[in-house]
Amino acid sequence: MTATVTDDPLFQYTDDIAPRPIPDALLAARLDVLAAVHDLATIPDADMEKPWAWKGDSEIELRYAFYRISEEFERAGIDAAAALRKAGADRGRAADLIAPGTAAQWDLHGLLLLLPDAAWDAKPGGEEWTVRETLGHIIGSQRAYAAVTAWWQAQGLPVDSSLPTARPNHIYDVLPSDEDEGAGTPAEVLERLGDVFDQSTERLAGLPPDRLAYGTRWVGFALDIGFRLGRWSSHVREHTIQVEKTLVMIGHTSTEVDRLIRLILAEWGRAEAVVYGSADGGEAIAVLAAAASRARVIASEVAQAGPAPS
Repeated sequence: MTATVTDDPLFQYTDDIAPRPIPDALLAARLDVLAAVHDLATIPDADMEKPWAWKGDSEIELRYAFYRISEEFERAGIDAAAALRKAGADRGRAADLIAPGTAAQWDLHGLLLLLPDAAWDAKPGGEEWTVRETLGHIIGSQRAYAAVTAWWQAQGLPVDSSLPTARPNHIYDVLPSDEDEGAGTPAEVLERLGDVFDQSTERLAGLPPDRLAYGTRWVGFALDIGFRLGRWSSHVREHTIQVEKTLVMIGHTSTEVDRLIRLILAEWGRAEAVVYGSADGGEAIAVLAAAASRARVIASEVAQAGPAPS
């Protein structure tokens, strides 16, 4: 995890909310997921139709290894939800609103994971942003969005015409610029994206239900805090589409392996969203961790042994 920004208002205005750090078991599962997709990335498109000795007693085309992992994550999401129901767990409305954001950012991660470094700074033409500039905006907006949300909920105001209209500039003044957020290697930027989401979730997923009705401003509109939390995912989706358009403008074409790895990470994100923001995921997180471990084994075997000779 990255270090906390000094004097971050997100922490100042949520000191009375019980934090919900991302459980170690889920962090470890993510490492297994990323190890799996990095192994899969070593397989060229040309090998996708070669035979794979799945389970050791029959053969199927190598392409299925990617779908098998996706199926593992899809089933894990279903089983994790069942485990939560069985335990009678309720993570609360705030976490429910936040959780789709992790699915959105994992999908974006999948789109960018195998993108050549040069493509991050390739100019699409006109005044369109580069991929790096778009990522800097996403990260900077998420960090500021969470901090401003924290400030608004601390005001405890109703949603009516008495809401302040002035932008709380004192919050933005202490946060990194979008340019700073997008700096570094692509791997560092993607890690920063995940860290900012996790930090936002840690401080706001435990927001008491009554505070979701408190007033806030969003682009001038008087709305409630619940609306703000529900915007996390759609903001990432909006700029994921922007990145897709940018890749077309710079002439980048995704391989089949690229597309399948994005599918895998998107499915992982949907599964993770089942437990994201929970105070204690318990058995549900164990279900996800087991699926991530199986995925790592499958990917490692395929990448190290290579497809069986045809």
